[in-house]
Amino acid sequence: MPSHNLAQIQIDDLDLLGYSIAGEETVVGIPQLDVCFDVGKAPDQLISIAHVLLTHGHMDHSAGFAYYLSQRIFSGMSPGTIVAPANLISAMREILAAWGHLDGNKIPANLVGVRPGDEHQIKPNLFARVFPTKHTPGSVGYCVLEKRKKLKPEYVGLSGPQIVTLKEQGVEIDYPLEVPIVSYLGDTQYVDFCQLPYVATSKILIAECTFYEDEHAGRAEAGRHMHINELAHLLSCMQNEHIIITHTTQRTPMPEVRKVLEEALPPEVYAKTTLLMDRKRRQRPADR
Repeated sequence: MPSHNLAQIQIDDLDLLGYSIAGEETVVGIPQLDVCFDVGKAPDQLISIAHVLLTHGHMDHSAGFAYYLSQRIFSGMSPGTIVAPANLISAMREILAAWGHLDGNKIPANLVGVRPGDEHQIKPNLFARVFPTKHTPGSVGYCVLEKRKKLKPEYVGLSGPQIVTLKEQGVEIDYPLEVPIVSYLGDTQYVDFCQLPYVATSKILIAECTFYEDEHAGRAEAGRHMHINELAHLLSCMQNEHIIITHTTQRTPMPEVRKVLEEALPPEVYAKTTLLMDRKRRQRPADR
C-alpha cells in the first residue's frame, strides 16, 4: 500500500506527483524527468526517482532524505543523488552517519552541494539550474531545462550529404538552444523572478503561496513566505503555460483559498493555475 495519498496533475506527457501543506510536508516528483523537488517524508511512490533537488533544510521539506537513500538500496536500486545547498552537505553527512550507526549499515549516498548559478546534469540533455531564493541561508530554487542544438536558418533545407560536407569543413551549422521545462521556487519571499528568463518562460512554474488572508501578510513576511498579493504581482510578468501552487497554509480552508486566488488573479492567469492540494479544482475537465 502506498505510504502517501499524493496529488497527481498531468500536463501533456508529464505527471506531477506531490503533497504540500505548509509546516507539514512538501514534495513534488516528476518521474518522466527523474527529478523530485524536495523530499518531504519520502513517499514510497517517489523512491524510484534518482535525483532529489532539495531547496533548503527545513524538516517539512527534507526529513525523509535518509529514508529515501536507504530505501533505494533496500529495493536494489542505485544510490540516490541529492542535490542541495552547499551549506547543508556537512550536516546531511552527519545525519547519514548517525542513521548508519542506528541501522547497523552505512547508507550509500551521492550528495551534491550547489550554489546559485550551478548546473547539475540529470540526463545527457537535461540539466537542473540553480538560482537564489529568499527563505533560509543558502536556500535555492531549480529550473529543469533541456539543452538542444538547432540548425541555423541558413542551412534549413539542405540535404544530408550537404550537411555532412559542411561539418567536415568545420562549419558551425547549429546553435545551442535551451528549453526550460519546469521551475520550482521552493519556499521563498517575493523575488522578481521575471529577471530570470529561464524561470519566467518555463513551461511549468511550481510556486509557493502560503498565506491568503489580508491579516496574514505579517506572517508571510516573518516566515519569509509569499502572500497572495505578492504572488499575483509576480505572475503578472511571468510567461508560464502552467502554474502549480504549493505550500498552502492550514489556517485558511481550501474553498476560501480557491476563492481568494480567483479574485486576485486575472481570468487568463487563473485559468492556467492549479492548487496542488485542491482535489476539486484538479478534477475539472479544463484542467488538462
